[in-house]
Amino acid sequence: MDINETELAGLLGALSSAKAPSGFEDETISVVRSFCEEWASVEENTLRDGLVVPRNFTGEKPVLMLDAHGDEVGGMVKAVLSNGTMSFVELGRFSPGALAGQGVLVRATDGTWVRGVIGVKPPHFWTDAERASGKAGLVLDVGARSREEAVGTFGMGMGEPFVPDTAFSYDAGRGVAFGKALDCRAGVCAMLFALRELAGHDDLPVDVVASVSAQEEVGERGVGAAARHFSPDAAFLFEGCPADDTFTPADEVGAALGRGPMFRYFDRCMITHPRYQRFVLGVASKAGLPAQTSVREGGGTDGGVLHQLDVPSVVAGVPCRYVHAGTAICRTEDVAAAARIAVAVAERLTPEVLEGF
Repeated sequence: MDINETELAGLLGALSSAKAPSGFEDETISVVRSFCEEWASVEENTLRDGLVVPRNFTGEKPVLMLDAHGDEVGGMVKAVLSNGTMSFVELGRFSPGALAGQGVLVRATDGTWVRGVIGVKPPHFWTDAERASGKAGLVLDVGARSREEAVGTFGMGMGEPFVPDTAFSYDAGRGVAFGKALDCRAGVCAMLFALRELAGHDDLPVDVVASVSAQEEVGERGVGAAARHFSPDAAFLFEGCPADDTFTPADEVGAALGRGPMFRYFDRCMITHPRYQRFVLGVASKAGLPAQTSVREGGGTDGGVLHQLDVPSVVAGVPCRYVHAGTAICRTEDVAAAARIAVAVAERLTPEVLEGF
């Protein structure tokens, strides 16, 4: 499978730059629709799942569903306050301390995006109690001086989303990407490249479809609707998983940059199907493709929903440093490896193999 690194980085950048927190996935779906328009159809449901069907779908074979979630951690305006700032809730969960001082883009009521910041009280004004706890309250601020100005001039309103204001960048010489929302836009990128490759194969043992699922960060809500739509026989999921190579003892690192995607045996929501996991890792090994494995004590993926629907599921996690913060880091070689493994699996996933799961 040939992958043009410039094209991959361009798609990854467009996906990272899409402003699409949970429940507001429209910009991600727009990028997906543009990428797929020549070889697949893309529909949406009311949850903002993107449902992708390549033109080589026959309706006569077992169905393999690829999945990667299209949302990102972000926030929502809770109330516009009298001094012009806003209280907010998180959509998903940011790493502790990541939001303080973070530049953000807030959607105005007319659909445009306004620059703001997550304001934190300067230490000069902290109370003794705040100093003792190390915490002071955060506010969302676009520079308005009153509620009237925030609403009338800036277009702020309850229920409007915000995302980190992070510019994507790519170091082509080193293959390193920096951007927001790489959980899971790195996974979406890998999935789209795999799906396009498979869309050009007329002799696959399975029909391959894909879901760009919504609202994963608030409880894996969208993937169940996608599964009910497609009724898959198996699923191959992509994630932008948290890399652990900068803070974990070397002997326990399971998701390092540059070593291929990570396949988890366990997390808080799923014990991965052992026969399917063994099959995938065997395919990767025989194809000479890099892969890592891990047992995770925390975290969860859309696989947690799918495997409870009796759909055998594995998860290919593209290692991304510092997910759930304003800026993450990944390597395009890992994105490409995840795509290649998915293609190799789909090419070998015969009805006989599926019956063995």
